[in-house]
Amino acid sequence: MNDTKFKRPSIAVLTSAFVIAVCVSLIALEGLRTWNTLSVRLQDMETATAKLTDAMADHADVTLLTADVVVQGLVERVEHDGTAPAALAHMQTLMQSQVAQLPQLNGLYLYDERGKWLVDSEPKERTGLSTADRAYFIYHRDNPNHDVHIGAPIVSRATGKWVIPLSRRLEHGDGSFAGVALATIDIDYFRTFYDRLDLGHDGTLALIMDDGIMLLQRPFNVQDIGRDISGSQLYQSYLTYQPDKRRMLKMVQDGTTRWTSYRTVEHYPLFIASSFAKADLLDDWRSTTLLQASAPFLLVLLLAYFGRRLVRQAHLRESAEAELMRARDALEVLNQKLEKQAMQDGLTGLANRRHFDQMLAREYGRAARNGRWLALIMIDIDFFKQYNDLYGHPAGDECLRVVSRTIRDETPSRPGDLAARYGGEEMVILLPETDLAGALVVAQRIRNAIHELDLLHGGSSIGIVTVSAGVDALIPQRDVNTPESLLLNADKALYVAKSCGRDRVCSSRDSLCQNAPGAHEAAAPTLPQRA
Repeated sequence: MNDTKFKRPSIAVLTSAFVIAVCVSLIALEGLRTWNTLSVRLQDMETATAKLTDAMADHADVTLLTADVVVQGLVERVEHDGTAPAALAHMQTLMQSQVAQLPQLNGLYLYDERGKWLVDSEPKERTGLSTADRAYFIYHRDNPNHDVHIGAPIVSRATGKWVIPLSRRLEHGDGSFAGVALATIDIDYFRTFYDRLDLGHDGTLALIMDDGIMLLQRPFNVQDIGRDISGSQLYQSYLTYQPDKRRMLKMVQDGTTRWTSYRTVEHYPLFIASSFAKADLLDDWRSTTLLQASAPFLLVLLLAYFGRRLVRQAHLRESAEAELMRARDALEVLNQKLEKQAMQDGLTGLANRRHFDQMLAREYGRAARNGRWLALIMIDIDFFKQYNDLYGHPAGDECLRVVSRTIRDETPSRPGDLAARYGGEEMVILLPETDLAGALVVAQRIRNAIHELDLLHGGSSIGIVTVSAGVDALIPQRDVNTPESLLLNADKALYVAKSCGRDRVCSSRDSLCQNAPGAHEAAAPTLPQRA
């Protein structure tokens, strides 16, 4: 038994392990604490974003609902009192009072079925003003329903401001179209309200229609009003979730990572999207974490410094032993390399004759004990002497390497399978647990593969480099056969293959060649004399 197998670790290793364990434990504990605080902070982000989105959705809902109630009142009054001059005068007074009381209202307006102005909340008369070309007028004219209509932002012709039109249909007594009652909601009302919110440096807040039309966004840009964002990542992310539920989505928008929450406005086809920039939300967390981590970090540095000195002292005492161990390991590696080289043919890279003999004896004994098949293939390159005479020995060596590589690639890679150089241009393949039929398949596959190399051979009647193979297989029996019997029978089969014309595979069990490609001349053609 190797005495070094249970050798106790050195003092240097134990000391290093202790210092590393302490340092790693401190770092792990600090990392766990940091991770927990980060998780709490991220949860706070989600909660804060969701609450803000809820609040803004409720605010938008109340704002629109208040304006809608006013418009419904105008519709009921017009359908009850009519549009006589006295009724319209009274209506104007009522409109002015309501606009004065509700800061979100930019104005209130009534138009007849042709889009002609009837009355509004402005003090001066606006004769000739028509709204027949507006989208909301066309919608109510063509849709006989009583639903409220929220339109895309427009610039008011009366006040010149950006407004959101909220309108309802007016009808005559017979149900026919009688005009439109309109409330315009000042976009500056939302803008002023949103500007009071603390969204951090890169936070955003947007009021968007369900069809992807932007009503307002903070930070404010007048070019965003009425812009179609239905193809944007922001809108597509909104569509992937149920619109009546809050969802958190981590997304990258304009190069900034944000935590975004969505919420639909309850009674109207709008939704709110609010985002907090991750950098803004984590800035104070980073500074706090760095401050809290400084003490453990300094402690780790001190432990590492003194531990290193301690390990170095222990290491100096063991350096001589370590050097001897390295020399021993290098010698062992060298021995393994030499042993491998001793078992390998230097030219072809296949196993050498010595290795083959050992494997043959071992596998023969194993097959005899287990009553299993053992097969052997003997391969010879056809007209190889003529190849050397014609092309020279360096080319012959290269031919051997190419053929050997092909044999190695086509040989099965099971345990015990072995391809070896037997001598000169002869190679052998040992195939445990393989019967004659299986070995013939392998041999024919190798012959075909070498044939497909199409290596020019002017000294062969075939014109290319080919091989002949003899195959034998047996189940070893005591006092009946020996490993040499396998070699002898395969060699006889190889002789038959060469006698039959080469470039073929033959079995020692049959008088005919197997898978013969056709008769070829056994004798090589006369070669030209080399210079």
